[in-house]
Amino acid sequence: MLKIKSTLLIVLLLLGLVSQKAAAYQGPGLITKVTGKGQPMVLIPGLTCPGAVWDETIAQLGKGYEYHTVTLPGFAGNSPLEDHEGKYLEKMRDLILNYIHEQKLKNPIIMGHSLGGFLALTITIAEPDLPSRLVIVDSLPYLPGIQMQGMSEENIKNMAKNMKTQMVGSASQPAASRKAFQRTMLKSMIMDSAKIERALQWGVDSDTETTAQAMYELYTIDIREDLAKIKVPTLVLGAWIAYKGYGATRENTLKNYKDQYAKLDGAIVDLTDNGNHFIMWDDPEFLMNWMKKFL
Repeated sequence: MLKIKSTLLIVLLLLGLVSQKAAAYQGPGLITKVTGKGQPMVLIPGLTCPGAVWDETIAQLGKGYEYHTVTLPGFAGNSPLEDHEGKYLEKMRDLILNYIHEQKLKNPIIMGHSLGGFLALTITIAEPDLPSRLVIVDSLPYLPGIQMQGMSEENIKNMAKNMKTQMVGSASQPAASRKAFQRTMLKSMIMDSAKIERALQWGVDSDTETTAQAMYELYTIDIREDLAKIKVPTLVLGAWIAYKGYGATRENTLKNYKDQYAKLDGAIVDLTDNGNHFIMWDDPEFLMNWMKKFL
């Protein structure tokens, strides 16, 4: 039972899911939209989500920034990469780095949710002087480390491999069954029913093999030690209330987050008491208060 609950928690953590100018750039596999003027800010969404997940955040932050929202290949209707075999996150890191350099974005703020937060960290580990600040929204440098501290690396990899196999196999199930399962999971991540349906459609429109590979990598890559390379100011915002039923408290969740980010010197870590995994949708006031103070 513990194994099943732990696996579900990881899945819940991972499904991280302006009408202004049209897309300014489309690279190989990467789609971005540019809006506004000012200091550049690169916004990276979570698993199965497009850049549009940040629309409300951009509207709330307002003027003074040039927003670059990205949609990763394989997610929310964007065509997947032809190669599904490994190193998806590394390829995404490099695609975003190439975009930043090609567009000559000077010291951008990089903001990421869930999988996007993990990518924001790896981008900065690769090029520590690139961003001016990082904003990490409910993302961890090693997902199993918060729920499965006692499990061996080998067992975690076996679980991740099984999860990937099951996800790829689920593509053959009836669409109604797959949607029902995804909707149930999203109810633990998003409070607003309309937004649940919005994120659900993005999931339906995502490539199953891409999603499964990304989850496998998030489950098996540990970058906690590499966080020491990051020197820029970093804000980490997490969520905990969805896991009350599993014994989570604010205190132990906050400690777990701070332990995961222990190597990132000076990182500010805080938790929302009102929102689930999609903090920018569930508790925008909490997010805005911190961002305006931090930026």
